Amino acid sequence: MKIKEFRGILEKKGADFAVFYNFDSTKYNANMLYFSGYSGIGALVIPSKKEPFLIAPQMEFQRARKSSIRKVFSMDKKRFFESIYNIAKKNKLKAKIIALDKSAVTLNAYRHIKEQFKKAKAKDIAYECLKLREIKTSREIQFTRKSCAYADKIIQKLIKNFNKFKTESEAAAFLEYETKKKGLDIAFEPIVASGSNASMPHHKPANEKIKNGFCVIDFGVKYDGYCSDITRTVYVGNPSKKEKEIYNFLLKIQEDSIQLAESNKKCSELYDFVNTRLGKYKKYFTHGLGHGVGVEIHEMPNLTLNSKDRVTDNMVFTIEPGIYIPQKFGIRIEDTVLFSKKPIRLTKTSKDLLII
Repeated sequence: MKIKEFRGILEKKGADFAVFYNFDSTKYNANMLYFSGYSGIGALVIPSKKEPFLIAPQMEFQRARKSSIRKVFSMDKKRFFESIYNIAKKNKLKAKIIALDKSAVTLNAYRHIKEQFKKAKAKDIAYECLKLREIKTSREIQFTRKSCAYADKIIQKLIKNFNKFKTESEAAAFLEYETKKKGLDIAFEPIVASGSNASMPHHKPANEKIKNGFCVIDFGVKYDGYCSDITRTVYVGNPSKKEKEIYNFLLKIQEDSIQLAESNKKCSELYDFVNTRLGKYKKYFTHGLGHGVGVEIHEMPNLTLNSKDRVTDNMVFTIEPGIYIPQKFGIRIEDTVLFSKKPIRLTKTSKDLLII
């Protein structure tokens, strides 16, 4: 994915090659996944002039060979960074300047890299990688559309069967189960926050009875590595007239802010629009308006007060205004949106207030 464009970044940095690595089987390196399609243990080396190659331990070797990278070498997992050095040397790579995503490099790993490549200088390319991933290819958009379609189906099934769940954790587990049943992964730990718990934007589902009042459900899946993100707020019990008014007030703001997106518009302007429209409720809006979505659930652009990002064709981002009254209630409405000459909502589950 975008190897040619990435080489241009390496040339500007004066780097001989970039290294992305992962030695934790429970995690993945976003850039290694992005450039190769491989998410297992190992390392991806992208030279500025030569063909890129993957290095993987024997137990992951066959999986690595299914990636988009043609050259795959076996490594000794116990000598992880030494293996990278030896294979780089065999491939006759110069190592005066090495490009690293320092946001994904631990201090211990950095020390090991410096021990192996003693004369090399390291340059950070974290920002450049995020900017490259910010604009999606047609293939990425296709995967994101499918990811959003699956998220829609699963969250709709949860809402349809919501009365069957006694606790927040039961409802959250259902989302995870349905995701796994379809052969997918969750994009992040689902949020099911009922009653006063909904006033906490990142509440962890509790093993306690689902409370009456607004219930925030925030969920997403990964399809072929690409994330989706959707939030719907339902009401358990009988909402008051005032509660319905607040919900519809926020819904109108969310829908208007989506339509406000246009090419080259500052993302901070979208945030300002929502903040202004919220009026007396703006002090209860405690996070950014949205974020980019891709191989990671939080990418560029950032839709925040101080964001320097601008809306550009083939960006995928969320729009998710919320109102959180401490110890009382919370409401959040979120869609994943593709901008392609105009904003296109990829998550299509109804946003009418569902009373359960």
